[in-house]
Amino acid sequence: MVLCALALMAATVMALSMGVKPLATDGTGIFFSLKGSLIEPGPLSAVINVAGLLTIGAVMLALNKVFSYVRAVTHLFVSAFFLLQLANPSSLVSFNAGTLLGLVTSIAIMPLFASYQDRHSQRSIFLIFALIATGSMFHYGFLALIPAFLLGFFNMGVLNLKGLLAMIFGLITPFWIVMGMGIATPADFVMPHINGIWNLTAQSSVEMMLVLSASTALLGITLAAMNLATIMNYRMQTRVYNAFFVFALVIIVIALCIDYGNVTVYLPLLSLMAAIQMAHSHTLRTTLARRYVFMLLFIAGCIAFCCVNLMMS
Repeated sequence: MVLCALALMAATVMALSMGVKPLATDGTGIFFSLKGSLIEPGPLSAVINVAGLLTIGAVMLALNKVFSYVRAVTHLFVSAFFLLQLANPSSLVSFNAGTLLGLVTSIAIMPLFASYQDRHSQRSIFLIFALIATGSMFHYGFLALIPAFLLGFFNMGVLNLKGLLAMIFGLITPFWIVMGMGIATPADFVMPHINGIWNLTAQSSVEMMLVLSASTALLGITLAAMNLATIMNYRMQTRVYNAFFVFALVIIVIALCIDYGNVTVYLPLLSLMAAIQMAHSHTLRTTLARRYVFMLLFIAGCIAFCCVNLMMS
C-alpha cells in the first residue's frame, strides 16, 4: 500500500512536469457550476488532490477495521484504488469534483454502516442526504449517490416512515437555506447537460478514457459477480455492508453511460468500488499462483495505462 501511494505521488509529479492538463467536464450543478478544477491547476492543486485520494484510502482502511466489510486483514483495496487512480494522470494534476465525490462518499459510509438495524438513525439519514443535496447544487454527479444511499439505508433496515421523512427533509433543507438567504433563486436553476456514451467523438484522449472506464467497470462487475456466491454465506451484517458497494458500483456504471461527459467525476468512485471487489476476490481465492498472477497483470495494466496517457499528453 505504501509503495502504491508513493507510485501515485510519483505519477503526479511526472504528470505535472510533462504538462498534463485536467480533462474538461460539463461541471454543472443545480444552481452553481464546478467546471474543471476546484482549485486552479498547479502544484498546490495537485498536492491537495493527492492528499484527498490518500485520505479516501485512509478512511476506507479505518472503516474496514471497524466494520470488517472485507473479512480478511488486507490493505489490498486501498492499493488497488491508488493504482487505478494512477492509470489516469489527468485526474491527478488538480483537485477536482471526482476526488471530492469520493471523499464525501467514503466519509458518509461511516454513519450509514453505523446505522445498521438502529431504528433511531434519523440524524444520520438527514445528515447524509443533506450533504448529497448540497453537493448537487454544485455538480449533478452527486445525485448518483441518492439511489445508492437510499438502497443502503433500506438494506440496513432503518428506512421506516421517520427515516423517509428525514431523507426528504435532508434533501430539501440545503435548498431551503440557500434560497431563503437569497444566495440562489429558482431563476438560477441550471438544466443538466447530458452527454451520453453514444455521443462520443473520435479523439484519442476520449477513446483512452473510454477504454479505462470500461475496463474498470468490467473488472468491478465481473469480480462482484464472482464474489457473490461466497459473500452470501457471510453473516447478515457483512452481507448488508457489501450490498451497498455493489449498489454503488452498478449505479456509478449507469451514471457513466448516461453522463459520460463527466467521466472524470465518476471514475474515482468507480475505481474505489472496483478495488473493494478486487480485495474480496483476492482474499477469497486460496490458489496463491492464480492470485498473484492476476495482481501482477493488474499492476502492469495500470502502469501501462499511465505511461500511454503520459505519452499522449
